[in-house]
Amino acid sequence: MGLDPVVLFFVFGLVAGLLKSELKLPPALYETLSILLLLAIGLHGGVELAAQASPALLAQSLAVLALGITLPLLAFPLLRGLRFGRIDAASIAAHYGSVSAGTFAVVVAYLLSRDIFFESYMPLFVAILEVPAIIVGILLAKGVRRDTDWKALGHEVFLGKSIVLLLGGLIIGLLAGKERITPLEPLYTTVFKPVLAFFLLEMGLIASRHLGSLRTTGLRLALFALLFPLLGALLGGLLGQLLGLSVGGMTVLATLAASGSYIAVPAAMRLALPEANPALSLTASLGITFPFNILVGIPLYLSLAQWLSS
Repeated sequence: MGLDPVVLFFVFGLVAGLLKSELKLPPALYETLSILLLLAIGLHGGVELAAQASPALLAQSLAVLALGITLPLLAFPLLRGLRFGRIDAASIAAHYGSVSAGTFAVVVAYLLSRDIFFESYMPLFVAILEVPAIIVGILLAKGVRRDTDWKALGHEVFLGKSIVLLLGGLIIGLLAGKERITPLEPLYTTVFKPVLAFFLLEMGLIASRHLGSLRTTGLRLALFALLFPLLGALLGGLLGQLLGLSVGGMTVLATLAASGSYIAVPAAMRLALPEANPALSLTASLGITFPFNILVGIPLYLSLAQWLSS
């Protein structure tokens, strides 16, 4: 990522947290930044979707949905092989089958700063990838059981904050179109990077708190959290090539497949699998994979996409 100031905000937060500084952002500000980012991503995607909707996009969406089912099915046996219990393995697998909207925001900023084209309907793929891994994770942990409150779970999955904001933004952008959305355009253009910078500052502070859990889970969790994203990125890049995406589009899809959720899935897992240890999932996805992707992974995934397209 070089010296991109957005990434340096994350490093600043991470270092400040590790040094036990008193730096804190108000919880309400973090909540507001999350809402702004998710809405901006959705709005931008909806505006572009209005111009590009086609049967080909529907086929691509179904392929991305299949990717969201495949990733947790691959992660689960690997985690079991690393001696994680069935419930915890299923919960972690669900996190890695889903996606990180924060990581998506960073890869978009990274590509824009380098004038690398990517298909602008990518926010649709973010929304698609949020859901299937949650359902697969629950089935891996419990099977189909009568005592599962599917109504409550469905409400948590489909009406959770991240999904509602992404889909709400998509629908507003789709219905309004490019001309009528012009007054709100700064939300996903000039204002986007400053909001992302402050969001990543808080992410750095949060990540520093979760790194302490490595003392109890050790090398096994770190190994998975560093290596599985590389497998996910390879699958995402190959799928992007198969779908005929641009180099930028392949990079985005590879990054999504390499990321781990730390917003939507933890909320759903708390409801569906209360016996799972959330510290394991958050330490892996937010404490290890998120920094890895932000600092090292995204440039690697761009190189992968360039190699696949050559």
